[in-house]
Formats: sequence, structure tokens, C-alpha cells
Amino acid sequence: MTPMQADSRPAAQRCHAPPVALPGFSHINRYWDRTHQIYAAKILPGEFYVTRHDEMITTVLGSCIAVCIRDSGNGVGGMNHFMLPGTSDGSSDPALSDSARYGTYAMEMLINEILKNGGERERLEVKVFGGGRILKQMTDIGQRNIAFTRQYLVTERLRVVSADVGDVYPRKVQFFPATGLARVKKLRSLHNKTIVERETHYMNDLVSRPVAGEIDLF
Repeated sequence: MTPMQADSRPAAQRCHAPPVALPGFSHINRYWDRTHQIYAAKILPGEFYVTRHDEMITTVLGSCIAVCIRDSGNGVGGMNHFMLPGTSDGSSDPALSDSARYGTYAMEMLINEILKNGGERERLEVKVFGGGRILKQMTDIGQRNIAFTRQYLVTERLRVVSADVGDVYPRKVQFFPATGLARVKKLRSLHNKTIVERETHYMNDLVSRPVAGEIDLF
């Protein structure tokens, strides 16, 4: 930008640089959200993001699940976006299949990062979204994702404060870890095939990957 060019960014954006991303999250796409006057991190299938700052985390879900977790005391929190791959043994119970390890990995990575950055396990609160039935060729995948998530949260004794899952609609989710506010918009119609194509590609990629290893929680 030359000295003669005007800065067209909103005043709040001009005055404040983006919050420094925590280590390991610099690759996540972040942008200035004019509607909410806040920096936002947009996550895609297979990604997650954790922040200690006043930021918004957003994603669009079809059959996938997004779990939003925050420490209710200090506001550190984040969101993941994941799907279980198809089972190799035909099991209808994701907890009895290797596919559950992908969901477990996605959950533990998110929780671990929150705890590493000042969260306390006993103060964690959880909100769950997604699992819509939009992939016609795999009509049960959303319900399998929901069943896994519910069982995981019960097993780990994590406090769920709200959930909006199932149905046939994709969802746009916006989460504000600093306050715990979450907004969900159900997309009544798909104007293009972006969500389906993105999740199909992600699902195929999961099938070709080795199963994620174990990690330790703090």
C-alpha cells in the first residue's frame, strides 16, 4: 500500500492486529468478520483451532461433527470438525470399531490443547453440532458421528451444556470461546455441492490414512 492509498479496512481492524495464534495454529485461515467486528478462524474438515483471545471460530457442517469446548473460568477454548471413516468390519457401533479412534483423536487433540493453554478439566463446558443426513450414499454417517460423540462425552464425564445435531440440514456454526456464545444457522438449501464434495473428499482421505495414534491428556 502506497502512502497515497486509503486503507479501506474497518476502523477496528486498522487499530488492532490479529491476535497471535497459538503455536501450531498459524496455518488456520483467519479473517476480519465485519458483522461481528471480530477476527474469525475458519476451520475445515479434519482441522481444529484453540484460542486464548476474543476470537470467533466458524465452520460449515454436513455429516461431520463440530465440538466446541471452553474453560468457563478463563475463556480459553476451541472447536474441532471431524468425521468417522467407514468401518471395515461393518459394525454399526462406532465405539467397537477402529473408526472410533479417529473421533477420539480429534477430541483429545482439542482437549489437550485447551489444557496446555490454561484450561482446567473440571471447568470445561461442551457444545455439540452437526451430524446432518446430507450424504445420500452413506445415510448413517451423521448418526454414527453423533453416537460416537455422545458416548465419548459420557465416558469422559465432560459437561454438555447444549447440542444441535441430526436432521437433514447442513449447519453454519459460529463459536465465541471467550463468552461461550454459539450461533447455529441451518442451511435450508444447498446452492452448490461444496459441502458434499468437501466431506466426501475428507471421508475418502480418512479411509486411506493410517489410524491416528494415542496421545496423553494432561
